[in-house]
Amino acid sequence: MKIKEALVVLSVTAALLVAGCGSASSAITNVDSAAFISAAAKPGVVIVDVRTPVEFASGHLPGAVNINLEGPDFAANIANLDKGATYAVYCRSGRRSTLASDEMAAAGFTSVVNLAGAGVADLASSGVTLVAP
Repeated sequence: MKIKEALVVLSVTAALLVAGCGSASSAITNVDSAAFISAAAKPGVVIVDVRTPVEFASGHLPGAVNINLEGPDFAANIANLDKGATYAVYCRSGRRSTLASDEMAAAGFTSVVNLAGAGVADLASSGVTLVAP
């Protein structure tokens, strides 16, 4: 009996975790480089580079805004953004953009396009010209 009860508790817990994650992640679309470039080119999309300011200065997508995920004011910076707009989020490798996208979705953003498993070098390899200040 105890094994069955434990399995029921485990199943309910897993279902709640999946449901909880699903509500925040439904705002996020994880894409590859080609789909990211296409999404970022749409009118009204805000391109967000979540790398450090030094990384951003070394080369970024044209029109991108730099909101450093690792900075102490990331949450405050995204709080000032329009949660109903569409954001295309990228970093160096996809790790920070995924974390940032998750945080944005949890904060109530409704449309976040995340460059998953790839980064700025992959975009450059796909033909995007990077700019530096």
